[in-house]
Amino acid sequence: MTPRPFTIKVDDALLADLRARLERVRWPDEAPDGPWRYGTSVAYMKELVEYWRARYDWRVHEARLNRLRQFTVALDGIDVHFIHEPGVGPAPMPLLLSHGWPGSIVEFERILPMLTDPARFGGDPADAFTVVAPSLPGYGFSFRPNQPRFGVEEIADTFAHLMTDVLGYRRFAAQGGDWGAFVTSVLGLRYPERLAGIHVNILAVRRDPALPDKPSEEERAYITQLQTWLREETGYQWIQGTKPQTLAFGLTDSPVGLAAWIVEKFRTWSDCGGDVERRFSKDTLLTNVTLYWVTGAINSSFWPYYARFHRPWPLPEGKRVTVPTAYAEFPREILLPPRAWAERAYNIQRWTVMPAGGHFAALEEPEALAADIRAFFRPLR
Repeated sequence: MTPRPFTIKVDDALLADLRARLERVRWPDEAPDGPWRYGTSVAYMKELVEYWRARYDWRVHEARLNRLRQFTVALDGIDVHFIHEPGVGPAPMPLLLSHGWPGSIVEFERILPMLTDPARFGGDPADAFTVVAPSLPGYGFSFRPNQPRFGVEEIADTFAHLMTDVLGYRRFAAQGGDWGAFVTSVLGLRYPERLAGIHVNILAVRRDPALPDKPSEEERAYITQLQTWLREETGYQWIQGTKPQTLAFGLTDSPVGLAAWIVEKFRTWSDCGGDVERRFSKDTLLTNVTLYWVTGAINSSFWPYYARFHRPWPLPEGKRVTVPTAYAEFPREILLPPRAWAERAYNIQRWTVMPAGGHFAALEEPEALAADIRAFFRPLR
């Protein structure tokens, strides 16, 4: 289990094939009463794809990603890819950083130096972290065709092995959003003796809670939000959680289909006011999408949804994460459970209501997220 240095180097032939596919798109029609109303806008996709074809340069972004210290290690039947950036400070704390879907390590580029070298951004070097940021198994460079599939429980176990058995960190911190928050929560539940604490920006609170006889105003608001979410926004979960293989044909064969599937989530789930580029540049969006394309990992990235649909909830009924837990509530997160419900599942020690930001917090509000992570773990070092 010795890590091997890793450098991203996508074959020229793969990039040439991508450009060729972008030159012969067959566009769908669109209902006449408004772009984005029924999914991804055709007009926006034409603009984005033309940029991808004619102006986007993967090699520029590949070189930038390669400035990060990257490794792979054979672990639990797969090769796990991870960033391992040392902290700059007197006693950096090990921090496991986990992304989700449809994200990748691209989400962490801006926040990484804020965590590893806080003094560079006006912070205290005593708050520095040594950051380990893996590609989730089945995502990005933690993927090869036909490898074993991992749900959040298996991912949590693999990350525990990575941190302790491979890297030698007997006690560490963990942070995550989206599936990364679920992985982080399962780590806190299964490995409390190894975790100094966990920080999440979405809560793994059950989606079918037992409702109180007389719900509070906050609970009623959340129930309404949850019902709307389940009715209007979970179609992607149902297909990814029941027939992922069928969907994979289209998204593996068509880069435009892949981009439309992913970019719609970045727009819908972010604090962008309907303008996705208010939060994410074309280059950021396309680097994330291209990473999925060149690795061919979209099908295996669906697996946590399939596992979720066919297993009990990852935090079992009656079980509670007892390690100190912090939650950063960004206003445009997809669901905002009441604190009382969160405290049934977690040992909540810090609850920060953020003024702006959404689901992709590390990209949207990296300064605010980094500051909250540093503040929470400061007394736990």
